[in-house]
Amino acid sequence: MSHLLCKKNKGADGALHNITPASAGWQYIGFEAHELAQGGSRVFDSGAAQEMCVVVLRGRVDLSCDGEQWSDIGNRETVFDELAPYALYLPPNKSVEVTALSDCELAVARAPGTGLYPVRLISPDMCTVAHRGVGSNTRTVRNILFDNLEAESLLLCEVTTPPGNWSSYPPHKHDRDAIPDETLLEESYYHQIKPSQGFVFQRVYTDDRSLDETMSVEHQDVVLVPRGYHPVGVPHGYQSYYLNVMAGPKRDWIFHNDPDHAWIIEADKA
Repeated sequence: MSHLLCKKNKGADGALHNITPASAGWQYIGFEAHELAQGGSRVFDSGAAQEMCVVVLRGRVDLSCDGEQWSDIGNRETVFDELAPYALYLPPNKSVEVTALSDCELAVARAPGTGLYPVRLISPDMCTVAHRGVGSNTRTVRNILFDNLEAESLLLCEVTTPPGNWSSYPPHKHDRDAIPDETLLEESYYHQIKPSQGFVFQRVYTDDRSLDETMSVEHQDVVLVPRGYHPVGVPHGYQSYYLNVMAGPKRDWIFHNDPDHAWIIEADKA
């Protein structure tokens, strides 16, 4: 199995993933996914030099941080509902208690931070939505913490792709600190599939093919993208969702298309 593919491994506490920079072999991103049963609670700490964003993927929760409370947060039964999510942003040295009002699923993203921005709730109306591509390359992008809102390092968005379509396509990369042409951003993909017994394919490869992995990805798996191009293909009959977390030395998403496939962009305009 590819070292880039992290299979879900549900623990007794409901944790599905606990990916750290050390376990991933990179520098910037930490990622966790958790399921909580109704009535359960968890406390998440941002830690000393990290910012953190907790995304309510599905279900309803109460949130509490530094005496401030947000009640009955969450508006989706599944990630495939056509709605943007709620999320909570936290700077370093903060903690949030999450209490599940229904069965729920949470994603926790971490990246370097110094405390420039305060704790804030991100509501669905603060997210931006874009429909990208044409034909079998169409998909919907919901920006949670991207150019819509400020952060120090974190970039978060989610993408839903219809059956038989491609996304993160044409293949692109962002692995060079070379502004204005490209930025260096690590990236994780938290995949979900409808129906859940399905799979998608994701390839991660570099120009020289020193990295070239093609993975069959199942429901609630994570794919790590330390460098290289990283397209996703969705089989007929199944719908794809993924939550993207990106971070690097500069919080700017400037990507470079694979020159072998960049012609597709112009062809789609014809």
